Amino acid sequence: MKRVLVTGGAGFLGSHLCERLVERGDEVLCVDNLFTSRKDNIKELMDNKNFEFMRHDVTFPLYVEVDEIYNLACPASPVHYQFDPVQTTKTSVMGAINMLGLAKRLKIKIFQASTSEVYGDPEVHPQPETYKGAVNPIGIRACYDEGKRCAETLFFDYNRQHNLDIKVARIFNTYGPKMHPQDGRVVSNFIMQALQGKDITIYGDGKQTRSFCYVDDLINGFIKMMATDSGFTGPVNLGNPNEFTILELAELVISKVGSKSKIIYNPLPQDDPMQRQPDITLAKKELNWEPKVKLEDGIVKTIEFFDKLIKDKGVT
Repeated sequence: MKRVLVTGGAGFLGSHLCERLVERGDEVLCVDNLFTSRKDNIKELMDNKNFEFMRHDVTFPLYVEVDEIYNLACPASPVHYQFDPVQTTKTSVMGAINMLGLAKRLKIKIFQASTSEVYGDPEVHPQPETYKGAVNPIGIRACYDEGKRCAETLFFDYNRQHNLDIKVARIFNTYGPKMHPQDGRVVSNFIMQALQGKDITIYGDGKQTRSFCYVDDLINGFIKMMATDSGFTGPVNLGNPNEFTILELAELVISKVGSKSKIIYNPLPQDDPMQRQPDITLAKKELNWEPKVKLEDGIVKTIEFFDKLIKDKGVT
């Protein structure tokens, strides 16, 4: 049995990871400041003897004894990370420094949840890990993009300078149950709008593309990455290489919900990438990992989650 620290553990991805770790028999310390996450995500774990929740902000040092760290703490949707951009950057950078310091003191392995946003609005398609990105350092998305890029820098400097065992994964668009209903991301937006019979809002012409990975597949990738030996640090892309236009996603959601929602178009936000698709060659080779869940199947499960949320809690 390992004692595992998961920062951002009450968030969308963190809560799924906590569940998986508890299921396999680990003790889990879930740390979250609940800025964008919800206790509802971890309510089924609260009575489990192998689960502990601590309300804490990772921009402040944390003194605990654990065997591994998964660092997931940071607002991850544009609506949330642009709400307080200075705090977003601090969470990525100071949070990384504090968690790396803890891992260094304990001499343990640490995982960083990085992001495909480090590639910016890419000029290379699909994006391999060797691509250095095209990020606007002074744009409205930079607090997240550059914060995560700096966190990667810190992780690799700790690896080189202190021989710390690091694991860095770049996460591409992920969806599934426990997404925040107001996180502003396309999957949650479209499903909530369709379930309530509202117009579905597409920003731009809908021809921009994304690759959508179901959350269970992504968590499998996390665990496989953490299990690799110290010779493999990453960064490694984790995402679904099947590419869809935003318009195709909207039409799929309308179809699966059986909604009469109409599609409307609004201007594209600043620095919103036109293409996003992972090259997962490295993940296949080093982790023996690739996604299994088809978009159609994952969307149905996600619709069921949001439908229950609306009916049980009156969420709008």
